[in-house]
Amino acid sequence: MAQQGIQLDGAKLCCSICLDLLKDPVTIPCGHSYCMSCIKSCWDEEDQKKIHSCPQCRQTFTPRPVLVKNTMLAELVEDLKKTGLQAAPPDRCYAGPGDVACDFCTGRKLKALKSCLVCLASYCEQHLQPHYDVAPLKKHKLVEATMKLQENICSLHDEVMKIFCRTDQQCICYLCSMDEHKGHDTVSAAAEWTERQKELGVSRQKIQQRIQNREKDVKVLQQQVKAINLSADKAVEDSEKIFTELVRLIEKRSSDVKQQIRSRQKAEASRAEELQEKLKQEIAELRRKDTELEQLSHTEDHTHFLHNYPSLSRLSESTDSPGTNIRPLCYFEDVTAAVSEARDKLQGILTEEWPKISWTVTEVDVLLPQPEPKTRAEFLQYSRQITLDPNTVNTRLSLSEGNRKATRMKKKQLYSSHPDRFTEWSQVLSREGLTGRCYWEVEWRGRVSIAVAYKDISRRGNPSECGFGCNDKSWALYCYSNSYEFRHNDITTLIPGPLSSRVGVYLDHRAGILSFYSVSETMTLLHRVQTTFTQPLYPGFWLCYIGATAELCKLK
Repeated sequence: MAQQGIQLDGAKLCCSICLDLLKDPVTIPCGHSYCMSCIKSCWDEEDQKKIHSCPQCRQTFTPRPVLVKNTMLAELVEDLKKTGLQAAPPDRCYAGPGDVACDFCTGRKLKALKSCLVCLASYCEQHLQPHYDVAPLKKHKLVEATMKLQENICSLHDEVMKIFCRTDQQCICYLCSMDEHKGHDTVSAAAEWTERQKELGVSRQKIQQRIQNREKDVKVLQQQVKAINLSADKAVEDSEKIFTELVRLIEKRSSDVKQQIRSRQKAEASRAEELQEKLKQEIAELRRKDTELEQLSHTEDHTHFLHNYPSLSRLSESTDSPGTNIRPLCYFEDVTAAVSEARDKLQGILTEEWPKISWTVTEVDVLLPQPEPKTRAEFLQYSRQITLDPNTVNTRLSLSEGNRKATRMKKKQLYSSHPDRFTEWSQVLSREGLTGRCYWEVEWRGRVSIAVAYKDISRRGNPSECGFGCNDKSWALYCYSNSYEFRHNDITTLIPGPLSSRVGVYLDHRAGILSFYSVSETMTLLHRVQTTFTQPLYPGFWLCYIGATAELCKLK
């Protein structure tokens, strides 16, 4: 008790400015005492105001009081120093809200410096000293002061948990290992901590790599947004100049093109900017998780580490984003070219060319194509109901099943004359021009060519001009009784794939992908084309022998 009294006197002999024992103590008129140098410095700063105040009670003095050493206080301070006792620590050394308090301090507790995982107690600097001086205590495991020491105590046996059960993925005490965890795969918590530290390092490397990849993706998207805006602005400017030459007849079309370009520009820029924001958020989250893992990697508290590592080490799914190898992009330059071509044509031709202009605008897409479907169910998400165009059908073909089925006939059919009709070869095209992602299936019998072609493919002449697969305007899979062939621009590729009476066709127009599949219980890729399509594609058939049939299937 006597010692506590001396400590209290020591606290009273501290200067409230420097928080240390008084040096050359002086007492000012209000009764408070300070180190002479401390109060002088304080009042020197107030000289300009010509009013001096007490730092504690704020009483003011005019003029500046003369400072005289308080000899009685000076003697008390010297007596206190001779006892060998230190003054009470300043307030910043005491434990406050959120601080770990020393378990051995009485009265007002000091902040703990270390926690002992053996004693399960926290110590201030003074009470920690025996752990450095006493031989048995030197073997104890000390960690940074923590409030989570109770996590190391088994709730069932009130014993320290020094064992990790890999079977149940939890820390246990030695009694647990002989009871409910008997026969389980157990190791020391220290050994498991070492193993998980290695995993933590790998996790951090993955996070850092993902951060780098996402930062690259953000830069690519920023460049693309800039390119979108520049290209769109130029396309608008050029389009307006061209359309002004077409006077009133073309003014409405000019307004429509401008509106489409601006709408597409806004949509594409918005998509890219939205993805940028998601990537930035993912980067911030990854940085936060990396910081938490880094902090966790430095903890020496095995239980705390093992308790928190599983949740911190799990990574969320990556945000889909374009990689650094961006495919060649289609911006708005083709719009200008299409408008320039239309400028030189008459009103009737302009009406026919307008769909091409509109389609070119919609083809702008700065992001990478989505992954190609893998299962038939995924392909069916892009199924299209397609019908055959009677205006294109050759006279040797008969259409049925709501213009979905074509049959090669022995006699010519009676069809009216039409400029779109194939005159030389038994071919037919669909009504619908396809862009975007599409999927359809064909049931075939006999010798059949399953094809796609541009609308402007020739309708008369030799096969090199109008035959499916014999020119650069069409792509065709030839189905025989024992094999397949693929043709484009009169180049033939033999395909040994499994024969099936049903063929699936997948088109990703923007990505330039055209794939043919053998459809049975499973889907088998027969051939894939990677190119650049410059126009909408029209599905079609070429039936080579009498009795051959090809039908566009109804897909749910």
